[in-house]
Amino acid sequence: MKYAKLMMALTMTMLPMLAAAQMKSSDKIVTQVPFEFMVGNQTLPAGKCIVQPATPDMKTVRIHDVDAKLSLFSTISTVETKKAAGSYALVFHKYGDRHFLWGVKLEGDRTMYRLPENRAEAELRAQNVTATEEILLASLR
Repeated sequence: MKYAKLMMALTMTMLPMLAAAQMKSSDKIVTQVPFEFMVGNQTLPAGKCIVQPATPDMKTVRIHDVDAKLSLFSTISTVETKKAAGSYALVFHKYGDRHFLWGVKLEGDRTMYRLPENRAEAELRAQNVTATEEILLASLR
């Protein structure tokens, strides 16, 4: 019993470190986004989008729109999902014709990297506007 408690404590201590280690600082998630979307208080136009870690602790990501030559930074948090992602993907919340970058999935990983909700999305949710989830497949470069 004492051994089981020790193993549980060790597992709970190591999980956050393992989750952060999944996305390496050299990883770049790349996809073509066919619509404009918001990150924080900024709107990015449709085009080629690259998401990559911006800090060694993996708590900040850089979102780069290649076509518009625009880069933004955002904090991220990690959430464990029930099953591993089948592919690399960017996850958006869609309210009518407005899109908000919500998260990043890594192929074979149960960790979801989530961006904070911005004020515009919070206001839409407060108004009970129905949201759908839109997932764009991406690749690792």
